[in-house]
Amino acid sequence: MFYKSGIKSSGFLVLIVALTMLLAACGDPTATTVPTTTKAAATTNTVTTTTVATTTSAVATTNAATTTTAAATTSATTAAVAPVKKFKVVTTVAPLTNIVLNVGGNRIDLHGIIPDGTDSHTFEPAPSDSRYMSEADLIIVNGLHLEDPTLKLANSAKKSSTKIILLGDNTITEKDWLFDFSFPKDQGDPNPHLWMNPKYAMSYAKLTYSALVELDPAGKAYYDKNLSSFTTKVQALYDGIKIAAQTVPADQRRLLTYHDSWAYWAREFNWEVLGAIQPSDFKEPSAKEVGDLIDQIKKLKVKAIFGSEVFPSPTLEQIAKETGAKFIDKLRDDEPPGEIGSTEHTYVGMLLEDMKIMFEALGGNVDALKAITPDDTYIK
Repeated sequence: MFYKSGIKSSGFLVLIVALTMLLAACGDPTATTVPTTTKAAATTNTVTTTTVATTTSAVATTNAATTTTAAATTSATTAAVAPVKKFKVVTTVAPLTNIVLNVGGNRIDLHGIIPDGTDSHTFEPAPSDSRYMSEADLIIVNGLHLEDPTLKLANSAKKSSTKIILLGDNTITEKDWLFDFSFPKDQGDPNPHLWMNPKYAMSYAKLTYSALVELDPAGKAYYDKNLSSFTTKVQALYDGIKIAAQTVPADQRRLLTYHDSWAYWAREFNWEVLGAIQPSDFKEPSAKEVGDLIDQIKKLKVKAIFGSEVFPSPTLEQIAKETGAKFIDKLRDDEPPGEIGSTEHTYVGMLLEDMKIMFEALGGNVDALKAITPDDTYIK
């Protein structure tokens, strides 16, 4: 009996012990809830913090991107409106100044030292002109001893880096120099008026182009277009003059002018220059010289003789009266027509006006030139 009772008691005890151990192993349900909740909360906070951090980072990234974009936009806008640096270029006589303008256009700050219609042979630059020379990035002159006082000032006032371009000296060589009444060979200075020949004017433009591209390589494409437009127009001018000149009777293709500025034009178009009234000392000719001209004009039956608005000449008026030739004092070689800034106040405008005056007075016409406009050709 005891044995059986003992087995029953032992089984009960074992059960109690087993339950106790199970409870110990599982732990207190109340105790496990708190850590689990705390852990969950911590996990939630961590996620929230990470989310906030990520959001903050995203905002920061967005702000940075916005700032970068804004900076880039500002930079692009600044680049778009930033003015192109204009190089300072100084020239001399008005026709040269206009040729240079048509190549350099809006990329240069251009100043012509010698005023329109001023005798460039005797022009003395003012002391104030030295400022333009000292600030110039490029100086362009005709050369061939036309502007010696101005050239002297340029050499003394310019920056060491500033180049001086002599257009005439780089267009023809000594074998092509012309000497005449106003520029006698025994004095050594050739006739410098090359620009009256449109072919030489195109050479002047090409020399200007080369100098500007060297000074301002970034502007090459712009200068390319300007040079092409200008030389195209001057070539058309040349072709038109060649045709129109033939409308003048052969025995009237002779020029007597006040100033000897037509030598290179006459050689190009096969005309004869009878002479010029203004001698090499830029004074009036002697009585004998005037008498010889009168005899020559009477013999050749010249219809018209030409003076200049810049150089009024009582001597030419006297010759006209004694020979019966018509006296026209409107030809120009260094003063384009019209007001400065007007459409016709250009190199091409000057040649068109001269051809009309000359050819019509001598019995020809300018029909071949009617399609040519005097306006500038550079890109504005």
